[in-house]
Amino acid sequence: MANHWEEVQKKLDSIREKQLFRETKVYQGIDFCSNDYMGLTSNPRMLEFFQSRKNLYPFGSTASRLVRGNTSSMDRFESEFVHFVEGEAALLVSTGFTANFGLLDSIAAPDCFVFTDRLNHASILDGIRISGAKKKYYNHLDLNHLRTLLEKADLEDPNRKHKRIVVTETLFSMDGDSPDLKTLLSLKKEFGFVLVLDEAHTLGIYGPKGKGLVFRDLTSSEIQSIDYRVYTLGKSLGLEGGIIVTKKIGRDHLVNVMRPFIFSTAPLPLVSELASFALSLLSSMDKERETLLTLAKELKNSLEENGFVLTNSTSHIIPVLLTTEKEALFFANSLQERGLDVRAIRPPTVSTPRLRISLNAKLSLPDIQSLVKELVLIREKWNSL
Repeated sequence: MANHWEEVQKKLDSIREKQLFRETKVYQGIDFCSNDYMGLTSNPRMLEFFQSRKNLYPFGSTASRLVRGNTSSMDRFESEFVHFVEGEAALLVSTGFTANFGLLDSIAAPDCFVFTDRLNHASILDGIRISGAKKKYYNHLDLNHLRTLLEKADLEDPNRKHKRIVVTETLFSMDGDSPDLKTLLSLKKEFGFVLVLDEAHTLGIYGPKGKGLVFRDLTSSEIQSIDYRVYTLGKSLGLEGGIIVTKKIGRDHLVNVMRPFIFSTAPLPLVSELASFALSLLSSMDKERETLLTLAKELKNSLEENGFVLTNSTSHIIPVLLTTEKEALFFANSLQERGLDVRAIRPPTVSTPRLRISLNAKLSLPDIQSLVKELVLIREKWNSL
């Protein structure tokens, strides 16, 4: 009989040997890696609002939202958020992961096809897996490949006994790129699938008032035709939680069948109170959005001029591609020693080791210039080893 801890040790030894061992680290230095894109986690107005509200709520929510965990602040935030993104109804859950995972498990089933971008987040892929649906990968951002798969599905299932669902992120967090949303909506109109868009990394940054990428790229009628939009409170809003925007009937369905919602303790009551305030701040942060995107353009141009290999990023997330896991760790550790908090991202999260540089509106041009300068020096040191 195998010894459990011997198996665990062998697995850890294998992970270490491949330079893939992970450990928790306390953050320090200038932030080039978090998802606090608009700097709201330490915004003085957010901190002041927190102080004014901290004594109004209990420490915990005490139960699931269907038992005793629901509060008026949660209902109010849902109403304010759905108005902000021009939807019909919204459901607040504990995390963005829970939102994707629970949603896909709730709307998919073994008798349906789910077409997913190959690089979609683990929360999406795990939700599809647990649902038992027939998963159909299409190549990253390749909507011609998606069309081919949809056409093949119609040939195999001409009577459309199997529901079709297409799911994608609108901004991919490890590559910084986006799908052609116009083409995607055109395919939806042609093939009649259920569409799920994950706007986690675009809220607060793109579109008028930071409403998200769909508001930058699509018309109002096209946006209304999207069946489900998933957002997170844990990025530009500077908090934690997830929220799903859909039709009222869609929300009613999720409340009654979404197991991670039904059986999870509700988010802290104060979080939704803070989220309402953060949402009000976002709409007035045009200057910060402009600063963030200007810095992203400057960084990308400077890195390319200095010969670094990047992904096809079109956003504030700018990954620097490296050759090996060891090299990625060397660069990340060296930057952290210099007070620049950049993290190495390695398989299986991504296929190619990289530094995921994620910018936020609190950074300055000198910060960007310092980062590039140190990267050049570290590369010279690496090449001399």
